[in-house]
Amino acid sequence: MDNILLQMKNVNKQFPGVYVLKDVNFELEKGEVHALLGENGAGKSTLMKVLGGIYSIDKGEIYIDGQRVEVKSVKDAQDLGISIIHQELVLVPYMTVAENIYLGRELVGASGLVDKKAMIREAQKLLDSFELKIKASSLVVGLTVAQQQMVEIIKAISFNAKILVMDEPTSSLTDKEVEFLFSTIVSLKRKGVGIVYISHRMSELSQISDRITVMRDGEYIGTKVTKSTTKDELISMMVGRELTNYYTRTYNEPGETILEVKNLTREGILKDVSFKIKKGEILGMAGLMGAGRSEVMRAIFGLDPIDSGEIFIEGKKVDIKDPNDAMRYGIALVPENRKEEGLFLIQSVKFNATLKVLDKFMKFIKVDKKVENDIVNKYVKEMSIKTPSTEQLVGNLSGGNQQKVVIARWLATNPKVLILDEPTRGVDVAAKAEIYLIMNELVNSGVSIIMISSELPEIINMSDRVLVMCNGSISGNLVRGELTQEKIMHYATGGM
Repeated sequence: MDNILLQMKNVNKQFPGVYVLKDVNFELEKGEVHALLGENGAGKSTLMKVLGGIYSIDKGEIYIDGQRVEVKSVKDAQDLGISIIHQELVLVPYMTVAENIYLGRELVGASGLVDKKAMIREAQKLLDSFELKIKASSLVVGLTVAQQQMVEIIKAISFNAKILVMDEPTSSLTDKEVEFLFSTIVSLKRKGVGIVYISHRMSELSQISDRITVMRDGEYIGTKVTKSTTKDELISMMVGRELTNYYTRTYNEPGETILEVKNLTREGILKDVSFKIKKGEILGMAGLMGAGRSEVMRAIFGLDPIDSGEIFIEGKKVDIKDPNDAMRYGIALVPENRKEEGLFLIQSVKFNATLKVLDKFMKFIKVDKKVENDIVNKYVKEMSIKTPSTEQLVGNLSGGNQQKVVIARWLATNPKVLILDEPTRGVDVAAKAEIYLIMNELVNSGVSIIMISSELPEIINMSDRVLVMCNGSISGNLVRGELTQEKIMHYATGGM
């Protein structure tokens, strides 16, 4: 019992009309990485927000080092040594690293003024203690996402945190940056810090976690020692059943060419990008971060300008100057960052799902409510969107259900070509399986899908063909029978 750092017993939390936590138990030991696993909406983040003082607890008990504590605010949590690093980083970009670390508790000199030199000096000591090659005097805006992640960790440690919560910490990191993060986590473990690690990437959990607790529908399901469990066992605990068909594809003979791109070029970003996609085909787009995958799609959709190149829809050359042009030609784009580019979080499911088809139920200022409701109800049902009602704010849905709302919005436009940029990022395994099923049904109905993904198993199992990009150009074109992770990485790193 001396090694137990945190205990949460029979924790309950209710929002209006929804029970989000029901008698949940969780335990964390000193120097342990304890993973929290579950579908989107399982209650993982809510449980941690209760621990962090963001949400009040309705019923239950929290113990730290064996002492019962009350966590009524973020300040209470910090005073108790609890820090949360949220999935969306909250650093101030045009302030220095040191200013961010000491934000709200600035070091003050004898004169009563903020002592910036002392803050830089002390912040640099913290950075150096983790062998981070970051200058405390640097502006945060100039750091990579991985470096910003490290600054968040240092900020948490500067509060003398003994409990550190990491929510999807690797969602925007490259493999090399993930390795660096993991080495930092190992250093924290040696210092006795207990880490709660929330992630949907199950391959990571076997690398970094000691134990895994599974939640489902706001309830505690069970805890497993990582080295003594399997992926299949954890998935079964998460979804309450075995996922026999994780990737769903029925391969049909593709039809005629729907979209053709010739020599698309944008100086310094894209160079002579050419490809075709046929009716009822999934074309995968692979490559390392910064290879130009998203930039090609943004150009096709009219979001970014091009210097030269041609786009053909069903054999006819088209001029796409903006997204409205793209939509008119039957192209739809589900963006990589759903929260910043895809959703209005303070608007309802209905508003978000029907935003691109207002002309179907609005004439001047008159709204045909029946048609509007028919559209949204159709896609809520077809996409299996879990929501109390279509009037629910999208920001209150889980990540997986938010992603389904974005896809539903574009499906309502009846696209010929659907571009999906990282369609399952931050989405749990059950929601991923549902999205794969939807993709398969769409291509069977004749829709063509271009899927950008950084997850190679997803690319390999869902694509008919795969284009690999490197430095703004297409470096490889692989058909289904040729697809291996080794071949894709060969072309992604510049091999010919």
